[in-house]
Amino acid sequence: MVKVYRSSVIDAPADRVWRVVRDFNGLPSWHPAIAESRIEQNHAADKVGCVRNFSLKDGGRIREQLLALSDFDFTCVYSILESPMGVEDYIATLKVTPITDGDRSFIEWSAEFDCPESRESELSDLVGNGVFQGGFNALKERLGGR
Repeated sequence: MVKVYRSSVIDAPADRVWRVVRDFNGLPSWHPAIAESRIEQNHAADKVGCVRNFSLKDGGRIREQLLALSDFDFTCVYSILESPMGVEDYIATLKVTPITDGDRSFIEWSAEFDCPESRESELSDLVGNGVFQGGFNALKERLGGR
């Protein structure tokens, strides 16, 4: 099993960061790799069990299912159902924590998944740097100020 973890600090209050990232259908509004997204079967984007179906700017398509969403803990957990990456049993958690010193946010994104051993390094880099850090960088650009 591959484990990937990235964290960052965003110069914006946690509730403001959470309002952006909690929208399970909102990736195209903040993540630079996402072209468009829709929630299948017209479910609400915050309904546990809903499935987002989105396309990447490079043409790939991914389907993910929302497993947990907590407005109390500012945490979102989801799984990948279908992806061109070649991963299995992919579970990810995105969490925002308030930093009271300066009213900033600590954001963490982690994932565990299985893949062929020969692709572990490549996929760890893609998920950790391309997806997670790419998302953090975009959030900083969007929310960096107050």
